[in-house]
Amino acid sequence: MNKLFESIEVVIQNQNLRVKTGVLNEIMAEAVVLQQPPTDKGKRLKLYYITQVSVKPPTFVIFCNDKELFHFSYQRYIENKIREAFGFSGTSIRILIRERSEKEQ
Repeated sequence: MNKLFESIEVVIQNQNLRVKTGVLNEIMAEAVVLQQPPTDKGKRLKLYYITQVSVKPPTFVIFCNDKELFHFSYQRYIENKIREAFGFSGTSIRILIRERSEKEQ
């Protein structure tokens, strides 16, 4: 029974975990170097930055040049890199994709 309550406490801590934007951007930059973003018809997906916008569940927003190029498998890859770096065991992670043109930078 004690292990159950310990596990519940870990999940609650993971749901409330907040990660700084700078650290998230380092993780994303490493992930992009290891696995290049997909291309379609000569156009490459560019990831500008990532930030955490809320907790319970942890929600992240990734800004990119074209969200149509952001395939679900690459989104899952980024999520796995975030989990690898910070854990988040026992809790779901939401990732929202937003478009931002290079002019808005």
